[in-house]
Amino acid sequence: MEIDILTLIPGAFQGVFSESILGNALKQGILKVNLISFREYGEGKHRVVDDAAFGGGPGMILKPGPLTTAIRDIRNTGKAAPIVGLTPQGVKLTQNLLREMSHMPRIVLVCGRYEGFDERIRREFDLEISLGDYVLSGGEIAAMVFVDAMARLLPGTVGDKASVEQDSFYDGPLDHPQYTRPSEWEGLSTPQVLAEGNHSKISNWRKAQGLLKTAVRRPDLFCRLNLGGKEKEHLRDCLVE
Repeated sequence: MEIDILTLIPGAFQGVFSESILGNALKQGILKVNLISFREYGEGKHRVVDDAAFGGGPGMILKPGPLTTAIRDIRNTGKAAPIVGLTPQGVKLTQNLLREMSHMPRIVLVCGRYEGFDERIRREFDLEISLGDYVLSGGEIAAMVFVDAMARLLPGTVGDKASVEQDSFYDGPLDHPQYTRPSEWEGLSTPQVLAEGNHSKISNWRKAQGLLKTAVRRPDLFCRLNLGGKEKEHLRDCLVE
């Protein structure tokens, strides 16, 4: 997959994109990221990309001309790709949305700055995405989150595919509780079922615990789950215990 990122501060991505799992995915060519500064499309010798808001108000607004020209140049270059604006006004980024988009060969992310986009820029977006109901200083951090979450879904990024499939939200509920050595720590013991070696019982326990955690911590998410007979049985057994 190829991801183009339109930003005013491409240097912000260097550290994040060079480390750990994400850095390895880029080095192996599983994912390709192109950082493009739309400052190069700015007006005049100072490459101006922003101006004061009509009607007054604090902060500066991204001008329509420079960013629209940059978006159109990218749209007309290379593989077809959706143009995604990163903005608090967009649809919420979810695992399901990431999974749908993971099949696309190319995606273009547009990072906002200052007080936001001139409204006329929005017609260039095929989709607007938000991380949640809060405001960041710009779209760069949102782009990092998007790329990191997307990279995990691409084959070869994470060594064990099961590690991704057991993530919270991958198939609906939150992830089950996890334990490691020592089995006794500060008076707390790991569940006995995990030490018995019965993989079928362990699998059922994990499914039940994931559902229980979802019901307690994210009842809104739990209400949206379409539970089958097996899932209901696992949850019932967990509650009985």
